[in-house]
Amino acid sequence: MDNADNLLNSVSMTIIYDPTSVLLNISLAFMLGLIVSFFYKVTHKGLSYSQSFMVTQVFIAIIVAMVIMVIGNNLARAFALVGALSIIRFRTVVKDTKDMAFIFMSLAAGLAAGTSSYFLAVAGTLFFSLISFVLFISNYGSYYKSEFILRFRTATAPDGTVPPYTEAFDDLTRSASLLHVEASGDGASSKLTFDIRLKKEIEPAALSSRLAALDSISEVVLVASKSDVDY
Repeated sequence: MDNADNLLNSVSMTIIYDPTSVLLNISLAFMLGLIVSFFYKVTHKGLSYSQSFMVTQVFIAIIVAMVIMVIGNNLARAFALVGALSIIRFRTVVKDTKDMAFIFMSLAAGLAAGTSSYFLAVAGTLFFSLISFVLFISNYGSYYKSEFILRFRTATAPDGTVPPYTEAFDDLTRSASLLHVEASGDGASSKLTFDIRLKKEIEPAALSSRLAALDSISEVVLVASKSDVDY
């Protein structure tokens, strides 16, 4: 019976953080949150970037550090906080699956800082940031890098003839992959979409000007593609 009482007392005992430790833990969580959010910004691709998501990562690290210090090793407080936080509804949809990794990293940094595991917090955050940057630079997992998306309307050429834009592609591009064809209602023209990789030292304006100069081509649009295209 005495052993059971001692066990319960040890479980319910709460760690009391002195003011210096509290300030140190919160400050470390803040700095680590800034590091995680900074590398998120550096390595982000696509159009789903959000400034509020950057700020949220910093807030998550600080809040988690505070929560873990409030809980300490008090089991009752842990259950109370779980019940209190369960009333919050999160309806924000994460558009990029990679964003989840940065959220978890902010959580882990806050947990490590809140438990005064300083070396783990700093080493883990720096290692994660380094790995994310290396994967970004190496373009890991990409099928190929898309440079530009080219769209234009061209008159329908008779069967067996070479399209007029072929010569421009041969002279100015390394590759030109047809992605989409949209024929007009009367069949007199078609809107084509290509994935373009320009040759070295060729400016995008040179390709668009070359195509626009052709009589059979109109509505030339060249869009820079910053994200990977997967098929």
